[in-house]
Amino acid sequence: MRNHEVTTVQPLLKADGTLREPGWSRSMVQVYDRKAIKAPAFRIKEWDYYLVLSQKNDFGVAMTISDDGYIGLQSVSLLDFTKSWEHTETVLNAFPMGKLKLPSNSSSGNTVYHDKRLNMEFIVAPGKRRLVCSFKNFCDGKPFSCDITLEQPPMDSMVIATPWDKKGAFYYNQKINCMRASGSATFDGKTYTFDPATDFGTLDWGRGVWTYDNTWYWGSGNGVVDGKAFGFNIGYGFGNTKAASENILFYDGKCHKLDDVTFHIPPDSYMKPWKFSSSDGRFEMDFAPVLDRAAKIDAKVIVSDQHQVFGRLNGTAILDDGTKLEVRDMLMFAEKVHNKY
Repeated sequence: MRNHEVTTVQPLLKADGTLREPGWSRSMVQVYDRKAIKAPAFRIKEWDYYLVLSQKNDFGVAMTISDDGYIGLQSVSLLDFTKSWEHTETVLNAFPMGKLKLPSNSSSGNTVYHDKRLNMEFIVAPGKRRLVCSFKNFCDGKPFSCDITLEQPPMDSMVIATPWDKKGAFYYNQKINCMRASGSATFDGKTYTFDPATDFGTLDWGRGVWTYDNTWYWGSGNGVVDGKAFGFNIGYGFGNTKAASENILFYDGKCHKLDDVTFHIPPDSYMKPWKFSSSDGRFEMDFAPVLDRAAKIDAKVIVSDQHQVFGRLNGTAILDDGTKLEVRDMLMFAEKVHNKY
């Protein structure tokens, strides 16, 4: 099994801008420093992405603040699974190249974006995160707003430092699952309220320098299994993952590392049932899609073909000690994304 765990507190990058120690860790023991990157500023990508799903009421909110070098993408999504409806609105910025001053770690500092139309803040405080957004003319001339709190007691996360075969390209990423969600979102006269007994948020925190053409697979979900918070992160296809995969289970605040997971996607439709299987037999799932949040851009130099599919998960997950968990009707997403930028 290849899953090298990094436990030493150290700078993420060596003097030549390459990763010091590729692998995974339970927390951010490797220290990111934008100034240590040797690539041009227009190639550096930094982002904070939050997804908050309501298992109880079948809706979700996603928010992104990103500085991707020569372009910034600030986006908000509202998803209503009872209607198989979603709307995503994005504000683009030319050549931010560090101007947004995104924090160098996920545990301190606020991530903020403001313009005449969109105000969005991700506020980090001890034991919690607050997501605040006000978006004018979000959809059909109507505004969107939300104020959501995610509880983050001491808990394991999934951190991965992955190189590409091209020198100087790397991906440093943290996924924090199982953060209980409270608060609400409002759109078109309707208030969507999160219940911390059943509803959870996930953070995808990323920094790095990518290669130009990439296809990746990523999936994530959270819920309650046998009275305790359960979540997972699965994915592959991004960078050279010889040192470690990003596949992991979370249960009652502790992580349980998996080996390889494969997405079995029907070739003729993203909305037909999928399967997930694992090389170690510890993540065997059926996935029933309910909504495909698809987006496609082809501007020749910049290409993006995205399918973020939301649905319900059923199957078994096995912890490090052999405990078998039965997962039933868990709301999650899985995606296949091809980007050139």
